[in-house]
Amino acid sequence: MSRYSGRFFTMDNFDFRNKRVYLRLDINSPINPINGNIMSLARFASHLETIHELSQSMLVIVAHQSRPGKNDFTSLRNHAEQLEKLIGRSVEFVDSLFGSDARSRIRRMKPGDIIMLENSRFYSEEVDIDAEDIEVAESTHIVKNLVDLFDYFVIDAFPAIHRAQTSLVGFRRLKPNIAGRLVEREVEMIDKFRDSKDRPKLAILAGSKIDDSIRVSSSFLRDNTVDYIIVGGVVANAFLWADGFDIGMKNRDFIIKNNKNHSEIVESCRKILKEFPGKIVMPVDFVLNPSGRIADKSKNIPGDQLIADIGLESISRFSSMISEAKAIFLNGPMGMYEIEEYSVGTREILESVAGSEALTIAGGGHTLNALEKLNLLGRITHASTGGGALISYLSGDPMPVLESLVESRNIFGGNGNGQQ
Repeated sequence: MSRYSGRFFTMDNFDFRNKRVYLRLDINSPINPINGNIMSLARFASHLETIHELSQSMLVIVAHQSRPGKNDFTSLRNHAEQLEKLIGRSVEFVDSLFGSDARSRIRRMKPGDIIMLENSRFYSEEVDIDAEDIEVAESTHIVKNLVDLFDYFVIDAFPAIHRAQTSLVGFRRLKPNIAGRLVEREVEMIDKFRDSKDRPKLAILAGSKIDDSIRVSSSFLRDNTVDYIIVGGVVANAFLWADGFDIGMKNRDFIIKNNKNHSEIVESCRKILKEFPGKIVMPVDFVLNPSGRIADKSKNIPGDQLIADIGLESISRFSSMISEAKAIFLNGPMGMYEIEEYSVGTREILESVAGSEALTIAGGGHTLNALEKLNLLGRITHASTGGGALISYLSGDPMPVLESLVESRNIFGGNGNGQQ
């Protein structure tokens, strides 16, 4: 049974015409380090339905970009310009979140106006407190200065639903908090995958970020969410290492360098393999970098070679399982797909998934990027905007933003408050 679907307000519950609406988006995007330009508008596009439905309101957008200390931690001025081009409507940027200029401009708005406020993470009250402590959140300048300016708070930042931050959850007891169309759709589709009774169900977990994938592997098998998990990329290397296969010095070093808790990760893989024998499906042959040679599990990987892709036998085996699956979750490429000679495995597996008649859910930036490059994105049932949020949701972790939406409906559900 779904933990959240049907338990929070959606946009169908309210009439937003001529109302002041606070809209929390997640348009956190890759930034070109050389010229500072936004490199992808995919996150922007994911919110278009919500924005269009609020066209007759006085709409104030709150969002973030990166986090303190990162090279792409920057103002949202350019984001406002890009959104304006995308929607074909004026978007006024205000370089403050809750200062007197911002509040004055919000008060002067007319229906149809759109304002984007400054990066919410420029403010310590957003990043340095635990907003799950509602008393603390409600005492912040962010909440106290903004709450009375708005009729409704629409939360559409699905990629941040696992973050208890002030701009996301701080208003839940004070005004109706409502799920935007993206949040509603994401929860519906991910729950559909989790709750599907059609079998077999398959997860494909790959790529270079392994901690989350190992965690979701355990929960998937423990909860019987899927029947089998295909692993590729560095995720596969971790399982192969745990299974006693010599993946070679360069591959071990990559895992060690990029994961401070590498010992715990490998031990977790070992426990999963022991507790769920036969459920983790690993590659049996590999393409090596820089030599380009093919290797298989009958021989150890040379110490000077990286595993850059899966081989033809692995592709055949994985594709066969994909063709029989009724529901598939996909996260991560099979190898170094950005380099043409090591892209075959990723391309073949993504084409198999796209050609499947199964319910297919794909997530993760590299996964969606690869699908887009191959013109396969439109053949996936649901392409999720979430990365860490998606994995956390599927792992059964608490989702502070969704819990906040549920709490707000419980508070305001029977009090009218502008409901249709």
